[in-house]
Amino acid sequence: MALRERVVRRLDDCGTVVLCADLAELRAMLFPEARIPAEAAPKAANGPVKLGELTVDAAGHVVTWRGEPLALTRLERDLLGRLASPPIAVWTYEQLFDTVWGGAYLGDTSILHSAVKRLRRKLRAAEGGPVVETVRGVGYRLRFRSMSA
Repeated sequence: MALRERVVRRLDDCGTVVLCADLAELRAMLFPEARIPAEAAPKAANGPVKLGELTVDAAGHVVTWRGEPLALTRLERDLLGRLASPPIAVWTYEQLFDTVWGGAYLGDTSILHSAVKRLRRKLRAAEGGPVVETVRGVGYRLRFRSMSA
């Protein structure tokens, strides 16, 4: 709290200062009547996402590959769920920020790259499982590696 107070004191002459926990809270304050677009709605409302032998159940907080659970964080589950959702295609940085983080893409992809790096590390343990591919300058897509790879 002391840090927030110092920030408010320093910005006191600049105008109105709004402090909030995240972008969703800011949106709720600025646009109380605004509704979440259907494409950005949480996947939990639509049930588990299934793609081949991969199941991402956001509501149940579980991801399984061939029936075996994968230990993923909420953010990693949401990211994998989005990549596995129809249409199976390249998901742009903007789309991923909007649907996974619920926020606007501001040009800095470091948080997304970091999340993908952690997700990839955990998916390597799933034999023949999904792989997150980079489409340079555009975004990411999900593919499955073959058993012999």
